[in-house]
Amino acid sequence: MRIVKPPTVEFCGEEYAIADGAEFGIGREADLSLDDNPYLHRRFLTITNDFGMWWLNNVGTLLTATVTDASGTMQAWLAPGAKLPIVFQTLHVMFSAGATTYDFTISSDADYFNTSVVVEGSGGSTTVLPVTLTTSQRQLIVALAEGVLTQTVPGRGTIPSSAEAAQRLGWSMTTFNRKLDNVCDKLDKLGVAGLRGGRGKLATNRRARLVEYAVTTRLVGVEDLPLLDANLDESAGPADSVDD
Repeated sequence: MRIVKPPTVEFCGEEYAIADGAEFGIGREADLSLDDNPYLHRRFLTITNDFGMWWLNNVGTLLTATVTDASGTMQAWLAPGAKLPIVFQTLHVMFSAGATTYDFTISSDADYFNTSVVVEGSGGSTTVLPVTLTTSQRQLIVALAEGVLTQTVPGRGTIPSSAEAAQRLGWSMTTFNRKLDNVCDKLDKLGVAGLRGGRGKLATNRRARLVEYAVTTRLVGVEDLPLLDANLDESAGPADSVDD
């Protein structure tokens, strides 16, 4: 049987080694203790070795994690009870607990799939799905993702409330909620999970899920941050059309 070296985990600029054959826990009280956030499971994710491979497991009961490869072209939504084989040299993991979003990287010597192709695009327009956004829809996502995109060292960011994001954009709550509904509906129709809680219902944590999806798939990036200030300068301009 092929011997695969244990992967390593990087969080907030620090690297954590995993002992060969050992289980590595990630959560509030684990081998990697992320934070004392009460919304975070004591043990949320584990990395284990089974069947000759290393796996990322969601051992929590409420939270989900978004997992992508280095290029952002592969994305998985790791729900409670799910497990995912670590088959790429680099995996980015992002999830939200309360108003805080966490992200870390898993690095492995094993690369079962070649993902060396670099995703390039202007303004984050290239992603795993042919998503076309209006300017105001992109502004909304950037406003929600600003705390994640502006981190000096990736690891821990915050997601604003709807009221805070609306104020940042200079919009009314009615405008903000309408545009958020439209963005979530558009992505839901393209198959993005976690934006709806059931038939005809929007998920309660859709802002966090929207940020996770948009950042991990490079739908938006740091190059889009100037859109926020541009919007404030033009807030007195004509109203947006009803379909954006």
